[in-house]
Order: sequence, then C-alpha cells, then structure tokens
Amino acid sequence: MLLETLNVESGWQAADFTLADADGKEYSLADVKGEKGLVVAFICNHCPYVQAIIDRFVEDAKALQAQGVGVVAINSNDYRFVPEDSPPMMKRFAAQHGFSFPYLVDEDQSVGKTYGAVCTPDFFGFDSKGQLQYRGRLDDARMGDPTGRKTELLDALRQIAQGGIGPEEQYPSMGCSIKWS
Repeated sequence: MLLETLNVESGWQAADFTLADADGKEYSLADVKGEKGLVVAFICNHCPYVQAIIDRFVEDAKALQAQGVGVVAINSNDYRFVPEDSPPMMKRFAAQHGFSFPYLVDEDQSVGKTYGAVCTPDFFGFDSKGQLQYRGRLDDARMGDPTGRKTELLDALRQIAQGGIGPEEQYPSMGCSIKWS
C-alpha cells in the first residue's frame, strides 16, 4: 500500500532507543546523534521506493556526516512477514550500498511506532538539541530521473545545522507502508 508521511509539528523531542544492527551491536540515540543534528530514516530492503532512492540517500548521508550530522537507518518492518527484510538481508543491503551509518533492527516495532513512522522511506531530521525540525522526503526526484534533483533532506539538515530551524516548506515522503505485526 502506497502511503505519504503526515505533517507533524516541529519541536518534539527525539525518543531515546537502543536497537541492534544485524550483527547484534547495540546503538542508542546518543550513539548516533551528531554534534549538529541527526537524521533518522525508516527504511527496509525490499521496498521499490527505498531501492529507487537508496544510493542518493547514502551519498547525502555521507555529506551530512562530514558536517557533523549523525545518520541512522531503522528497519521496523516485520521481517517474519517479509523475509527480504531480515537482519542477514539488511547486512547485505547495507554492504551493497556502502552505508556509512548504522542500519538497525526494530524487532518489536516500538521505535517506529513511537516516532510515528508510516512508510519506507520516512525521514526525520532533528537539531542539535534533538528536536524535530524536518519530516519529509529525500528529494524531488522520487522514482524518476535524479538528474537536477532538489536535495530537500540534505538542504534542510544543512539549514538546521547552521540555524537550528528547518525549512517552512516540507514535502511528505512517499513509499510502501511499514509491515506491522
């Protein structure tokens, strides 16, 4: 089912979590937060929308990390329902696309529910204090040709890192519904 993210009020505090990657290494919110902010991306392996944007996301994530913004990807899908999203497949997906950030398993789906994630991909951008300043899409290319794309997430987080406030105009992300158990 195709869904779009909801508009949410900026300023709510990032919820703490402790989740493990596919190898069992645990990460908390404090471990992934950067000095100038944080991107929390809810993704999965099998979604065609994620597959269409993943290389652009990884490229933008590396640019943000170089500027002091932390990045984490979280898979909240019930992988018993969608085996392609299992931890071993997550590890392979991350290696295949050169992730420079942790890709974590939300085993009980509590983090996805706490954050209000609805689809994959779903992007949340937080300022240095952990307050939400961006909820939107990666860019304006969607499933199409990324040539000349407007890097909305990258630009928003750069703006947040410099001034603490996200852009007024934010467009919802679109993707596959999260597979809740």
